[in-house]
Amino acid sequence: KELIYTESDLTVTPIIDNPKIMKQVPVRFDPKTLHIPAHSVAKLSSMEDVDWKSFLKRVCSLLDSSEKITGAARSKLNLVYYLCTLVVHKEMANRLIGSELFPILIQQLRATSNWDIRANVARVIGLLALHTSELGENVPVCEAITLLTELIRENFRNSKLKQYFLPALGELLYLIA
Repeated sequence: KELIYTESDLTVTPIIDNPKIMKQVPVRFDPKTLHIPAHSVAKLSSMEDVDWKSFLKRVCSLLDSSEKITGAARSKLNLVYYLCTLVVHKEMANRLIGSELFPILIQQLRATSNWDIRANVARVIGLLALHTSELGENVPVCEAITLLTELIRENFRNSKLKQYFLPALGELLYLIA
């Protein structure tokens, strides 16, 4: 039995942002071009429910906006980078995965034509799954898994895109397990 299992077999390592799998470029957002106040995690954690809902509503409306306007794709990508910095904190991940943001992230993954935005939205979903400790029944993870699986199938020959979608899918599956 000692020869079958090693200590490293029982150690859980993250799939997303794992340097052994893929070297990740640090994510930086520009607070000047962000169309919402770039609050810190501490400030967001201490917000009253009304202020939190207002902030979340603004984030969701900015994510849901059309990319046809000049510079909209760049500002949306900047917002997604900001979300990447927020969701690595357990409290923020728990608050955001159960909110209306998660279905909008899934919608953006499906609808956007910009591959940079798609890749980083998948990263936000994967980071949410990695850092979340509580998963409610109302979170549409099955829809996210189905969509990520379809995107991987559609882009089977494109290994660069699969490198973005597979970690998010793996983190979601691990979260459910």
